[in-house]
Amino acid sequence: MVAIVDYGVGNLFSLRCSLEYIGQECVVTGGAHLLSEADNIILPGVGAFGDAADKLRAKGLDALLRELAGAGKPLLGICLGMQLLFERSLEYGSHQGLGLLPGEIVPLAQDVGDPSCRVPQIGWNTLEPTDIGAACPLLERVQPGDCVYYVHSYYLPKSEVTAAWSGYGKAKVSGIVQRKNVMGTQFHPEKSGKVGLEILRAFCGQ
Repeated sequence: MVAIVDYGVGNLFSLRCSLEYIGQECVVTGGAHLLSEADNIILPGVGAFGDAADKLRAKGLDALLRELAGAGKPLLGICLGMQLLFERSLEYGSHQGLGLLPGEIVPLAQDVGDPSCRVPQIGWNTLEPTDIGAACPLLERVQPGDCVYYVHSYYLPKSEVTAAWSGYGKAKVSGIVQRKNVMGTQFHPEKSGKVGLEILRAFCGQ
């Protein structure tokens, strides 16, 4: 069973529908028992980093997610949920994340360097695997030229945990990140058609 973390932030309906479409048993929950019992956990997120981080802390889910990830449970962050996996974000100030992955989330606008590339980035983009991408389960069924759907204004620049990136102007956007059982996608797999469904299947071990 896959547990989708419900903490008041995120597009839960479309993600749940995507998982049900691929035949994956899932539950939307903010309860410690169900999250602990789940085989895999997905942390979604839409909105501002600081607000989302505050809601996780208020519900005690930040400590629980650190504990479960530390015990080896597969955890996938999506969009803002991916950003929350990192140490810090500079979105409207400086805000502490879960610290499960090393790195800092920064404004996309400062690095794009191309007036034709609007911020937020909204639309389809290709994924370019890195050296560590060869061992990333999320990329097992992704083919060269496959596109995924982004909606974001902040990002993680290509780093040591980047399994695949997308070019946007001069910025190298970390599209997929991974360190052991902790994974994330800056794009929305639930909005990325067949490619996104295959990524979700891979995370669920189908």
